[in-house]
Amino acid sequence: MRILQGEQELRGWTPEGGREKVFCVCCGSALFSCEPGTSDYTGVRLGAVDGDPGVRPESRAFVAYAASWEPIPDDGLPRHDEARPGYVEGR
Repeated sequence: MRILQGEQELRGWTPEGGREKVFCVCCGSALFSCEPGTSDYTGVRLGAVDGDPGVRPESRAFVAYAASWEPIPDDGLPRHDEARPGYVEGR
């Protein structure tokens, strides 16, 4: 991934033991995540993508915490009450 413009508006925050969270200082939107000390953006928030990202979800995580006013689609994807199996917190 490559940032084409607005890089001066990005800031990062790294929780203890986790990945750096990169956000826009103008609007506060979460944009990316990466390993601390790198600019290798390996987690891209889909809200940061204009148009079709070309990927589809493989499962739905944390469904036990879904808002009652926002039903989870009946799309056949596997559902996990907590994190998906194999997910490492903060990574």
